[in-house]
Amino acid sequence: MASHHNTQTPTSDGKWLVAADIGGTFTDVLALGPEARIVPMKVLSTPPDFGTGVITGATAALAEAGVETAQVAAVLHATTVATNAILEMRGSRTALVTTKGFRDVLEIGRLRRPLLYDLSWKKPTPLARRRHRYELDQRIHADGHIERPVDPQEVVALADQLRADGIEAVAVCLLNSYVATEQERAVADQLRDLLPGVYVTASVDISPEMQEFERSSTAVVNSYVGPVVHDYVTELGHNLRKEGMIAPFSIMQSSGGLLDDQSVVERPVQIIESGPAAGVIAVQKLAQLLELDNVVAFDMGGTTAKASLIENGQPFVANDYEVGGGMNISRGMGKGAGYAVRVPSIDIAEVGAGGGSIVSVDNAGALHVGPESAGSRPGPACYGQGGNQPTLTDANVVLGYLNPDAIAGGRVHIQPELADKVLQTIAHPLGREPRAAARGAYDVAISSMTKAVKAVTSERGRDPRDSVMVAFGGAGPLYGASLARELGIGTVIVPIHTGLFSSLGLLVADTEYQLVAPFRTEHADPSALGRAFDDLVEQVTGKLSTSAVDTDSIEIERILDMRYRGQRFDLRIPLPEGTVNEGLVHEAYARFHAEHHKTYGRSGSDEMIEIVNVRVRGFVPNPITIDQALAADSVPAFEESSRVCRFAEDVDTPVISRFHLSDQPRLGPLVIEDMDSTVLVPPGATAHLDTFHSIIITWTSTHDEGTK
Repeated sequence: MASHHNTQTPTSDGKWLVAADIGGTFTDVLALGPEARIVPMKVLSTPPDFGTGVITGATAALAEAGVETAQVAAVLHATTVATNAILEMRGSRTALVTTKGFRDVLEIGRLRRPLLYDLSWKKPTPLARRRHRYELDQRIHADGHIERPVDPQEVVALADQLRADGIEAVAVCLLNSYVATEQERAVADQLRDLLPGVYVTASVDISPEMQEFERSSTAVVNSYVGPVVHDYVTELGHNLRKEGMIAPFSIMQSSGGLLDDQSVVERPVQIIESGPAAGVIAVQKLAQLLELDNVVAFDMGGTTAKASLIENGQPFVANDYEVGGGMNISRGMGKGAGYAVRVPSIDIAEVGAGGGSIVSVDNAGALHVGPESAGSRPGPACYGQGGNQPTLTDANVVLGYLNPDAIAGGRVHIQPELADKVLQTIAHPLGREPRAAARGAYDVAISSMTKAVKAVTSERGRDPRDSVMVAFGGAGPLYGASLARELGIGTVIVPIHTGLFSSLGLLVADTEYQLVAPFRTEHADPSALGRAFDDLVEQVTGKLSTSAVDTDSIEIERILDMRYRGQRFDLRIPLPEGTVNEGLVHEAYARFHAEHHKTYGRSGSDEMIEIVNVRVRGFVPNPITIDQALAADSVPAFEESSRVCRFAEDVDTPVISRFHLSDQPRLGPLVIEDMDSTVLVPPGATAHLDTFHSIIITWTSTHDEGTK
């Protein structure tokens, strides 16, 4: 494991940290140096070779800071490379090796339809095609008894077949292997020896849990993206060194913790929600700084809008979710549209509505936004790079919300006449003028985004009105206030560096490693439970010890996956600190009852409880605090001006910088232009600045935005 101890704090000897987050349209870079000096940089993403954008942004930020690349102490990265491989179906040719008779587990899956009344809906095509799913004549019983062991000669013959079929990656998932792991690991090791260069995953190394379909799917996803992630991480690491950044390289995991690059290559399924997770961690740290209990994190970039809930200072972490299904879902009836993944992930709901999302009118005359996106190339029409379809960014230019000359600190030039021209293509079939059609697109996008927020609040038994919203991302602050009003949320916080807030999350995230093990007993024996936790703690501590200054800095969180007997779903319940004894187990039971009642509206008795898995999350706290990363030059960037913006009607709207605001509320409408994003304060809302340079938008009861 690559060590990065002593690297997380910029020091007086001139050391710097570089954090880079790749989005669908922009790559965001923050460089943090001594005395909390921070340099933001936003460059266009560079598909298909996204690593080029990281290098470009990092070197540009360091050049602006006037420092050498050799002064970089650590590179921290959030990437969509694994997600994109699945969404674009360009992963490796993957095989599944399983027990005889279980070849079709991936195909059968779960009896779920995300769209109950859409007769044209089809299940996603399995990432391992049927002709690439192979069976071994072996059998492990549910209690771990091995009825028929694996024949090594059968594996030799299988390797010949895999070679002949041009297989690039293999997932091994034998029935019930999670209770007897040796057989599966032996098969995986033998295949690695026989097939050098082929990426091999043993399901028990990724998700050693019951439920065959989820374990099989997770192993297949890991292998499908494995070679892509390996090549990307290896090449980016090489190019960083070539530029002189001879520094440890860490990547954000879906669970919200950083992990060294080599460990990520071993388990790439852990970084599918890498980018969104970094943003949520930044919001979590901000919520803790501001002592806010319940916060909705709303992140909108170039291709998607994402929502997550932070409750009592902690983000929800789901044990499983789906990827590649349009809206990433970790709960309920929406499942079935994507590929099941069973690894810890911050619970993030995602919809295809971003700045680059294409606006269209269907045959029935209804207006739609997304999920298709113009991305960064060709991008929105107003970028002048050949885009010829209307996007939300074009609509925002026509509405007057975006600077008609340039965005991203002047790096992306805007051609408003192209936006106006392309909006005509939707305005004409609607029988409206372009500004009215553009406002319609804005309202449709708001409606779409409310689904994402409700998925992480009301669908979990939480009322969004009890929360404060933090809106960030390149486009989030344009929509945050209107979205909050739609949901009944009274206050919206737009932090400094808002368009690069996921990169800021990388700077303040902890280094983290998690492990899980099944615990199959109906009534918890405290001594057995204690031994299970001790075993996992030892493994996690060993893995993290190379990332910490010393082992004393490693903090451990113990988690139980619990449910009532007969239930299919379980809940994550943190185990209180202390020696595992009867009292501690009963405290965990009480927590489970309370969480079950909050989530589902009812609870049962202790006798009904089952413990399904034990989990250990080990982490090394980051010495960098978010207030250090919120530093900024507090001088207005330009003179106050005005331009006409469309709300319910055209309004002459002041255009200001963040630092034209004070601690006294100023009534909207306002357009607030940062280097990295634009903040919209609609009529009927006020805005002021807090001590950490955050814009606080508050709805008043005496005005109405009049968007309907």
